[in-house]
Amino acid sequence: MKKIVTNCPHCLNTLRHEYVDFGGAYEVLHGTQLVAELVAARRLSLTAEVKRELTFHDPCYLGRTNGEYNAPRRVLAAVPGVTVKEAPLSREKAMCCGAGGGRMWLEEKLGGRINQTRVKQLQESGARDVAVACPFCAVMVGNGQQELGQEEAKTFDVLELAAQALGSGGSQPTADS
Repeated sequence: MKKIVTNCPHCLNTLRHEYVDFGGAYEVLHGTQLVAELVAARRLSLTAEVKRELTFHDPCYLGRTNGEYNAPRRVLAAVPGVTVKEAPLSREKAMCCGAGGGRMWLEEKLGGRINQTRVKQLQESGARDVAVACPFCAVMVGNGQQELGQEEAKTFDVLELAAQALGSGGSQPTADS
């Protein structure tokens, strides 16, 4: 095994930086990096319209820890019908959703809930829906939306939107390509 693709930025970080100490020398990609590469090489066509206006939440372990801010945005830009409104606190300035710090499993007693704070920040973009590129962020942001009574707001994984854009006319890479 030489290449590993994961949709979890935490796994990406561990496999890329920590497994080396145990002899694991792999090329590790986030799923959005792979899809962005396939779209750029015209080996994957995103043709079906996915009508959504949303903002993107930068996962800490993909962005700040591993320096990848553009691949998820390139995938979103390739999905017909998706409009991305950048949040004021994004990229290097994005706030953590809280899951990476273990807040998913803790009941916060002081101050506001970190996921609710992040959802409010994301709303400053003017978009109701949020795209994420981390399964932990998906839970935290989705829960934050529900806790704030935003039943109409949705959280989508970037790759979920790309899969919807494959539609019946989208091409998929084969084992030979």
